[in-house]
Amino acid sequence: MFRIIFYVLTINTLFLCFGCKENKTTDFISDVQEVVVEKEDQKPITIPVVVPQKPKLKSLTGLADTTFIRLADYSADFVYDLRYATTNNFLKAKVYDCAECYTRVKTAKALLKANAAFMEKGYKIKFYDCYRPNSVQYKMWEIVPNPQYVANPVKGSIHNKGGAVDITLVTLEGDDVAMGTDFDFFGKKAYHDNLNLPQEILDHRKILKKTMESFGFWSIRTEWWHYNLSAGSNAKIANFKWDCAS
Repeated sequence: MFRIIFYVLTINTLFLCFGCKENKTTDFISDVQEVVVEKEDQKPITIPVVVPQKPKLKSLTGLADTTFIRLADYSADFVYDLRYATTNNFLKAKVYDCAECYTRVKTAKALLKANAAFMEKGYKIKFYDCYRPNSVQYKMWEIVPNPQYVANPVKGSIHNKGGAVDITLVTLEGDDVAMGTDFDFFGKKAYHDNLNLPQEILDHRKILKKTMESFGFWSIRTEWWHYNLSAGSNAKIANFKWDCAS
């Protein structure tokens, strides 16, 4: 007969990403537990077990507002469905090498505050797109050279400046919230001023819009998912590219 006894030790194991770029490094704190297995008429066997914990988050303190940061390094409370890193988008093409959400620090600060407000209401932000390198804007323009759907890369968009995000809401459990259309649906059903929708959808859009605006963002009339940070409109177009190495 086996008898298993758990001893929880207060030992922390720190995993560091040596050789990684600064904005990709993540520290993980793990608890080490000892599992003692006792078998009748035999000596106990001690087996160490590492229980992984949440990643250690970084702080925005001391960073310039114009710095690009990986949002997941600063909060574990966001959800990501970065469509342009897949073919599940209106382009029907993958234009990002990997799925990452970067913004400038000033945008991240506003998003963190907005998400905290959403969480008090029982929701949190899910991202479809964040900062977009200008080289990716050129890729998109090559596929759909129509300014009604894709900003001309010569002029650029606020996505290229690190000041725009495409988002929706999910519940605290991660379930999608009804918004009436999918991301990148180009039709009147996606318009903010289209009130010919079920009340539940209108309420969800209102919560999204009102909360984002209260933290310095403004919306586009024809896209319920798109939000620009007012303070990010005058930033320079950028072509910063993140490292996709695992």
